[in-house]
Amino acid sequence: MENDLLTIRDYLRWAVSSFRAAKLAHGHGTTSAVDEAAFLILETLKLPVDDINPWADARLTAPEREQLHRVIRERINTRKPAAYLTRRTYIHGVSFYVDERVIVPRSFIGELLFAPEGFGLEEAPENINSVLDLCTGSGCLAILAAGLFPNAVIDAVDLSADALDVARINVDEHGLGTRITLIKSDLFAKLKGRAYDLIITNPPYVARAEVDAFPREYAHEPKLAHLGGDDGLDLVRRILGEAADHLNIGGGLLCEIGTGRERLIAEYPDLDFLWLDTEESQGEVFWITREQLC
Repeated sequence: MENDLLTIRDYLRWAVSSFRAAKLAHGHGTTSAVDEAAFLILETLKLPVDDINPWADARLTAPEREQLHRVIRERINTRKPAAYLTRRTYIHGVSFYVDERVIVPRSFIGELLFAPEGFGLEEAPENINSVLDLCTGSGCLAILAAGLFPNAVIDAVDLSADALDVARINVDEHGLGTRITLIKSDLFAKLKGRAYDLIITNPPYVARAEVDAFPREYAHEPKLAHLGGDDGLDLVRRILGEAADHLNIGGGLLCEIGTGRERLIAEYPDLDFLWLDTEESQGEVFWITREQLC
């Protein structure tokens, strides 16, 4: 069969058919067999991943065909998400290293940071001087924030030493070692006396039953990065309880919580959450100011 596949278009068709036959789960930066196959092929060949069409009819060399055969089979046999196989993922065109020590980055906060109108909750991004990225994982949100807020110094915190090792790779790759400080901490525990103009966080927020029912693809990711307790909100509650002590006057908290909006509103009826929608989500991210938390 390998001799029958000559072009990128041939491999795209074969990969999509194979992925569908294997009933793979998608959701790690791609949402369909077509998108994941295209990403896997282009990234493996070190081609731009934004559009496969310019390369579709390119004939492949024997080593390239062998490489694609191997990685497509590996995706099916191991159920590892494509980003783990290529060690690369992208958020709005920004490239990040990734491996099994962290979840594959896919935060809605990244979409908000790149909204056409800008961040929207801060009219003058240059006035943001300090940012905390809580539960930083691969460091992607801290790095995106560094681009959006040019004058900000950023603390990026995670409980996992393995995750911080990956974050260090990305911080160094983007040349941001003088602006981003990586800190091993259980949320705010090691941040006593520190306050910020902005806190962004994409904490573990998946309920236990949902984690237990994950497809095999998600089992390759660290459970610590997903599990948010029985109802998914354990860490969110802790963050809400402590965030005001670590925000400067006029500062605010931008937090992703998944599908827990109704539970959170019922539990905190006195908090005036501003719920933010993206192209891919509705009411899974909230904004709240220091003054509203106090």
